[in-house]
Amino acid sequence: MEIVVLDDPRACGRAVADAVADVLARDTGRPATLGLATGSSPLPAYAELVRRHRDEGLSFAGARAFLLDEYLGLPAGHPQSYREVIRRELTDHLDIDPAAVHAPDGTRADPAEAAADYERLLASSGPVDLQILGIGGNGHIGFNEPGSAFGSRTRVATLTERTRADNARFFDRPADVPHRVLTQGPATIMEARRIVLVATGEGKRAAVAATVSGPVTTDVPATVLRGHPHCTLVLDRAAAGERAGPVAAGQVGAPGRGR
Repeated sequence: MEIVVLDDPRACGRAVADAVADVLARDTGRPATLGLATGSSPLPAYAELVRRHRDEGLSFAGARAFLLDEYLGLPAGHPQSYREVIRRELTDHLDIDPAAVHAPDGTRADPAEAAADYERLLASSGPVDLQILGIGGNGHIGFNEPGSAFGSRTRVATLTERTRADNARFFDRPADVPHRVLTQGPATIMEARRIVLVATGEGKRAAVAATVSGPVTTDVPATVLRGHPHCTLVLDRAAAGERAGPVAAGQVGAPGRGR
């Protein structure tokens, strides 16, 4: 696991954008496939990607994107559905084909069937070239809460009260935060060719420390990433805590080129 510590969230956003640009620049004979996470930590990266598209001509034409997760029960077009968040913060400002941006369907009458359909779509589209992740304060990735089996795939999951409380800031009332979600499972996430997890702020420090230094356990779902051949943690100094001293900053796009 590569660890990159930078000064602040904006620097982390630039580093993640470097990794995305690296994927887009490769000529592999198939569309570049990006895995997109929501939440606060990836937002500086998305803002930087929009800037590079606008000011530097970074093109997403021909690329595909797959969202990591989605709330269940929010109506289509709800401003806090993750499809809408990604559209608003990123894809509406790029030259990516809207039809190439995929998300689990949280409006379906049968959510288990929606999860199975999304897993099949991911499998048929080939591996994700770069999966962007955030991390929850309890160590969750996607919406894989503590106790999620490492072998699980896209499925219906129930949020912990801690996660609902953390996400309440995005809703008018805490009671409005859905209890259930659709999420890619750890086994699905681990199939990505490359993973970049970005964490910023002191509130993520304990989860980052457990991910990097604690036992590999379903109690901290992010620890599954220690088994991935090309995973990078991009941290600001607040999230890195005492790790900020000895870990050198660097360009995320530079080391290695995936498997």
